[in-house]
Amino acid sequence: MTLLRDSKKTRWAMLLAVSFLMFATYICSDNIFSVEKTLTGPAQALEPGALPGYEVTPVEYGNLAGAYSIFNVYLLMLIFGGLILDKMGIRFTGVMSSLLMVVGIAMTCIAFYQLRSQLDGGAAIPVISSFLGEMRAPVFWSVMGIGVFGVGAEIAGITVTKVIAKWFLGYELALAMGLQLALARLGTGLAYGLTPLVVTHTGGNVGLAILIGLVMLVLGFAVFVIYTVFDKKLDQQLKEAGAQEQNASSEDEFHFKDILEVFKNPAFWMIAVLCLLFYAAVNPFLKYSTGMMVDKFRMSQQLAGLFPMILPMGCIVLTPLFGGIYDKKGHGADLMIAGAIIITGVHLLFAAPFVNQAWMAIILMVMLGVGFAMLPSAMWPSIAKIMPAKLLGTTMALTFYIQNIGFLFVPKIISSIKESSGNNYTSVMLFFAGLGVVALLIALGVKVLDKKKHYGLQVPNIKK
Repeated sequence: MTLLRDSKKTRWAMLLAVSFLMFATYICSDNIFSVEKTLTGPAQALEPGALPGYEVTPVEYGNLAGAYSIFNVYLLMLIFGGLILDKMGIRFTGVMSSLLMVVGIAMTCIAFYQLRSQLDGGAAIPVISSFLGEMRAPVFWSVMGIGVFGVGAEIAGITVTKVIAKWFLGYELALAMGLQLALARLGTGLAYGLTPLVVTHTGGNVGLAILIGLVMLVLGFAVFVIYTVFDKKLDQQLKEAGAQEQNASSEDEFHFKDILEVFKNPAFWMIAVLCLLFYAAVNPFLKYSTGMMVDKFRMSQQLAGLFPMILPMGCIVLTPLFGGIYDKKGHGADLMIAGAIIITGVHLLFAAPFVNQAWMAIILMVMLGVGFAMLPSAMWPSIAKIMPAKLLGTTMALTFYIQNIGFLFVPKIISSIKESSGNNYTSVMLFFAGLGVVALLIALGVKVLDKKKHYGLQVPNIKK
């Protein structure tokens, strides 16, 4: 029996559909952090041509940068999301996560419009005290909104990963995951590259930039609803064909006691920790990189916003390229090792005092983009190799949960380093380089474990 996924056109169309949702998700995740100087600037512009700011304090900015992971880490929402995915299936979980993202970004958008109105009107802004510290009420609610969005975004991420495994295992798995990551990084690139232009041409209106992201997210949700029609048809075909292979839909076979299989797998722990270290060395860096470009490299905010754009734009080409290499040639563990080496080297060079010219920053951002494409292109497909399909949702959720620990606490650590060192970016970059060194050691350990356990991380994904 010919299945929908056997059609190359159909499975690639399904990939494009779910990738668009993640594209919109990454726009919403990163857009406000491309205008750090506008957020932290004074409400009334002090210099000609300067934009009115939002007077975001270091504590508030640290909470905004880490808000994405608040509920995922403290309330274990990501783990619950993985269990829901394995028990309830792709369609239910995808719709649920998309709605959470829409609600969260809507909250953030309203909060920023309210903050702008209060600052322009000179009104007293109430302060809310919580375990996160003291924040003005609109900032607090924007943090909560980003937190809700983060729950939906991470659950959507593991759902999309399971979608790709369902449609591409035995086919172009790593290439498909690489292309999905590339399209998502395009969202990051556009967020960093275009948001400063939007904010500049609207007189410092960050709320409008968030609203644009919200509109894109609603469109992504609509596209995912269309995808569910094809997903349901594929499930019906699999049921009729009696398909029980690993890449078949297997929600009905999941049992909660099977979670112990994940915890007992040493490869899971190594890749999960590698994921934490790798993304902690890159994603939080991007949230602070525009400030570094302004302070260390003396760029305008508009130009500084274009530099982080180099990294995701490089990923658009390189992630599928490295994914294709993994599919056809193997060497997944080697790709992880090489990516960790590159990231560590780039952060060390950013920390060097003699690296202070714009052209140097361009070269380093390009190299960081290479490492940022290389390691994930091997890491995510490798998880699909070491765990059975029925546990893939739970495995990805636990991996994302551990990753979110870095997203939550690293911005707080960076804020403390900047405050204690007098806004010294050398200390910040040395911290990121330290994360890279540990990631390199873990990647080497993954290769050693693969040789011992024969997971097949070094062999091609495409079955001949």
